Amino acid sequence: MNPLAVLMPGFVGHTLPDWLAARLRDGLGGVCLFGANVDNPAQLRALTDAIHAANPRAIVAIDEEGGDVSRLYQAVGSPFPGNAVLGRLDDAAVTEAVAARVGAELAAVGVDLTLAPDVDVNANPRNPVIGVRSFGADPALVARHAAAWVAGVQSAGVSACAKHFPGHGDTAQDSHHALPVVDADAATLHERDLPPFVAAIDAGTATVMTSHLMVPALDADLPATFSRPILQGLLRGGLGFEGVVVTDALDMAGASAGRGIPAAAVLALAGGADLLCLGSVNPDEEIGAIAAAIEAAVEDGALDADRLADAAARCAALGSAHAERREARENVTLPGIVDAATVRRTFDVSPAAREKLAADRPRVWLRLDPAANMAVGPAPWGPFAAGVAPTAAIGPDGAPASFAAAVPDGALAVVVGKDNHRHPWALAAIDAVAARCDTVVVDMGWPGDRAADIATYGASRLVGEALIELIGQ
Repeated sequence: MNPLAVLMPGFVGHTLPDWLAARLRDGLGGVCLFGANVDNPAQLRALTDAIHAANPRAIVAIDEEGGDVSRLYQAVGSPFPGNAVLGRLDDAAVTEAVAARVGAELAAVGVDLTLAPDVDVNANPRNPVIGVRSFGADPALVARHAAAWVAGVQSAGVSACAKHFPGHGDTAQDSHHALPVVDADAATLHERDLPPFVAAIDAGTATVMTSHLMVPALDADLPATFSRPILQGLLRGGLGFEGVVVTDALDMAGASAGRGIPAAAVLALAGGADLLCLGSVNPDEEIGAIAAAIEAAVEDGALDADRLADAAARCAALGSAHAERREARENVTLPGIVDAATVRRTFDVSPAAREKLAADRPRVWLRLDPAANMAVGPAPWGPFAAGVAPTAAIGPDGAPASFAAAVPDGALAVVVGKDNHRHPWALAAIDAVAARCDTVVVDMGWPGDRAADIATYGASRLVGEALIELIGQ
């Protein structure tokens, strides 16, 4: 069995490299695209056409969640509202329509699989990597929107991927940088974290993505991505999932720190994963080393040959289904999306903020600049993606007094950040501005124990446009 058939690497560039085309002709299972691969729709379609020309069954995947995490719009900010806003609207028909639009745009540029929706229940408001990527903190709400999103995106012929199994919502660490632990007991996991996955599976999701985290109540020895009890026992046996199990990127610290990607690939296959997302930059030599490690593991008995064959067959079947859809696809229609006025209705706005905004006086926009998590990437966000130029900005090393001094006398300061409560430097900057002048504090992340005057539950360009309409000029 060809070990390339289960690998899905990433690369840098807007055109298909010769070495990657050769790997595809040799049976490489797929390619994962990131923001660095996207310039414009015509370029992206030319790239996906080249991938499919080299291997018609190759699965072209992209991380398009339709909100803060957007690869189609990473350079300019997303026109979609994001999951937390959709959860606050709580209209499954709207969620399905947004996902259908995401799917239609992906289909138009030749993408087969979107690594979405995120169906984690955001149980921890200090979660550094999920937050507004989640539909909410209520399992039933997340479940109904998970099902709607799956139905919507797959109606356009693009496969969905429910993630991150068995649930990344109750974590305080980012698995890009560490190995988080979910300490909940089995009963809590079944009542809180699993219902959205059940709903996504019932809705027919083509794939489910694993998470790089420890869940001792389910497996005390291995992270979920490598765990037979979690992937084979719970996901396959318990929930009845028959589709493709996709790993989260194996270059993340939660998977490969201390062992390397080749060893992580073998463990993931042995645990029950089918399609291995390797990361965003995987050179030819690394792909060769991973394939060699898989072959060696089969030869020495560390990996059962039938397990590899099963994984390859699942990937091939999905790839064949995509190829048939592309041949049958006619003109792609683009359904409508949510407008800024609808998004604005989901905001939490305090009475004090409404009173300050009712006054006719100049507004001064100030930006708090937390480091973007790796899932979001270096994308413009909020009102600053929608055309607002901040009068001042501050990051972790900035001077709060200088930041506050940028506000002219008599102006209303609008201080905009994301997850403000998680950043002591941001709270210090807010306090410095509030000590100088009237201030409206906006949190475009998941609000926590330090209340904001306005909470938007998302920072896409569309949400930024809605905030501009609320604040006024």
